[in-house]
Amino acid sequence: MDLDHLPQSKRDELARVVKVLFEEFEDALLLKTGKHRKAGRILKIVLFGSYARGDWAEDPKGGYFSDYDILVVINHQELTDLDYWAKADDHLMREVTIAKRISVPVNFIVHSLGDVNDQLSHGRYFFRDIVRDGIALYEAPGHPFSAPRPLSPETAAQEAERYFQQWFPRAESAAKGARFYLAEGEPKDAAFLFHQVAERLYHCVLLVLTLYSPKSHKLNFLRSLCEGHDSRLAAAWPRETKFEKRCFELLRCAYVDARYSPHYRITDDELAWLAERIDKLMDLVNAICSERLSEG
Repeated sequence: MDLDHLPQSKRDELARVVKVLFEEFEDALLLKTGKHRKAGRILKIVLFGSYARGDWAEDPKGGYFSDYDILVVINHQELTDLDYWAKADDHLMREVTIAKRISVPVNFIVHSLGDVNDQLSHGRYFFRDIVRDGIALYEAPGHPFSAPRPLSPETAAQEAERYFQQWFPRAESAAKGARFYLAEGEPKDAAFLFHQVAERLYHCVLLVLTLYSPKSHKLNFLRSLCEGHDSRLAAAWPRETKFEKRCFELLRCAYVDARYSPHYRITDDELAWLAERIDKLMDLVNAICSERLSEG
């Protein structure tokens, strides 16, 4: 597969993404002293999701744009550590928000080749779909993915049910905490726990639908992944007005700023809107997961 279905502007942006990932990873290696530093290599950079499938969304009126989803495959598990990739993440964010050389956010996950192949050997849908539908933006020769093995419907159903029973109650618990702090007049604590509700719901639906979820607290990333798997989830977050966009941004940054920044501020109206949208997200996740689990 190739990028012929994408406009030239998108292809140029993805080339920029690859360049940034390589440059920042190489710089990160120079600062490390671990045994894998000199041998550290990017083996593959794979575009997956809507831009790979050809069903990406661009809705200026509604404010909905698909993000770029990228899998970076490296040669050692140690090199998946955030310390090697934080600067690349920051750089790509600046490319979107400041330099504006990239038009939409770039979400990337990093796995070792051994881990990806292990996931494929266990039939994980998420990685199976990437191997099937993804497009290699870079690929070093001699490092193939393993052939995906089928996962029995019974095993998949059992795993999905277990994930739902683990994550959905945790989301409900965080929602109770958020409403407690809302009633107590503690807006920062309420905002942080609303973030936790959304994060747990997104992990829940990803695990039920794909048996995989990235270890991430980034709501914009999790939202993008989840909406790529089921577009009905987009209804949880209207994004037509500045108020709606600001509220989600306040929720997104609450994981850190609501706990640690003295400058974090959120109004009663913003919290009330978030509470309403969190309820909507919970209803959607419950319905989508229940639908999947009923399929057996």
